[in-house]
Amino acid sequence: MTNSLRPHGHHSQPLPPVQGPADGMTAPRPSRTSQERPPGPERPPAAASPPAKSRDPFFDNAKYLAIVLVAMGHAWQPLTSDSRAAEALYMVVYAFHMPAFIVISGYFSRSFDMRKDRLQRLVTGVAVPYILFETAYSLFKRWADDDPTHPISLLDPWYLTWFLIALFIWRLTTPLWKIVRWPVPLALALLASVSPDIGDDLDLQRVLQFLPFFVVGLVLKPEHFQMVRRREVRLLALPVFAAALLVGYWAAPRMSSAWFYHRDSAQEMGFAWWVGIVMTLALFGCSMVLTACFFAWVPRRHMWFTALGAGTLYGYLLHGFLAKGSRFWGWYETYDWVRTPLGMIGVTLIAGALVTVLCTPPVQRLFRFAMEPRMSWAFKRDATELARERAKSGTAIR
Repeated sequence: MTNSLRPHGHHSQPLPPVQGPADGMTAPRPSRTSQERPPGPERPPAAASPPAKSRDPFFDNAKYLAIVLVAMGHAWQPLTSDSRAAEALYMVVYAFHMPAFIVISGYFSRSFDMRKDRLQRLVTGVAVPYILFETAYSLFKRWADDDPTHPISLLDPWYLTWFLIALFIWRLTTPLWKIVRWPVPLALALLASVSPDIGDDLDLQRVLQFLPFFVVGLVLKPEHFQMVRRREVRLLALPVFAAALLVGYWAAPRMSSAWFYHRDSAQEMGFAWWVGIVMTLALFGCSMVLTACFFAWVPRRHMWFTALGAGTLYGYLLHGFLAKGSRFWGWYETYDWVRTPLGMIGVTLIAGALVTVLCTPPVQRLFRFAMEPRMSWAFKRDATELARERAKSGTAIR
């Protein structure tokens, strides 16, 4: 999962400095002699402006590729009941695509605190889109699924909106994770998968089960991403992915893919409580290994799709209407060709193309009112802001 399936730091806070050589800087010109200077009074030297921080294409590339995998996974889901290969691929991708996205979200939330401007962006960039899209999805289900009684409840996220409420909660708790000594073990120790009484309010079961990945992002440093991008790690990632596919093919008829949704406790899925502990730790380990392998193969340079990484929240939320609509309107039952090998490839390509279009700047401009609303009217202005504005206006008049 630009706004807030995009990581927090891409828009709501400065990016960390991009690691790069100094040869991109312009060499200073030699100073002219007094004979070369034009006549006139001496001027004080201009204050050097701080260099602008640029976006690291690696993270935009990672976000775009992750959101494409999300869309492809949703396109594969109706095919998994008829194809063991589709089920295996589905399970492997679900093991890491959202963890990877959440790790990036955590990484760019490292500087989040309770400062006023950051809280305002959390409201406008996460809370408001959650309210709008939770309402829109509920109305869509009423119409498209012929279910007029489907409730509109902001306490019970439906379909994709769980990520927004989860991100809202995770970011609010960021200062707490930054002061504890062992944040990742503590996040894992919450063990929501053995707690069936958590309930469905705010999808807290899923919020808590995915929380460790967000906390991992909070504790990561730039050098950790440099480590997984080394050549030897990239080469090692290939056999790891191959082994994961073989394990997925073996596990497809033996294991429920619901484990990868992280939305139910072990007891709710018909297992003993201790199975939840085992699966929490095993899935966390598998997901982190595959996430590292995914990052190892993310391009580090600018690609044709790099700019689309800034619009991943648009693609994430908007493609859900097409994904759900395909189920409601029976497309997979109407067209038999989608269940053939070539049909599965075609569905995969269509899903990737659609979510790509939904991440483009024209779509962003069209839906910015819902994803990134300007709501200055909704917040109080403190004395410091007013004084700064008066100072600016006075300078402009002079």
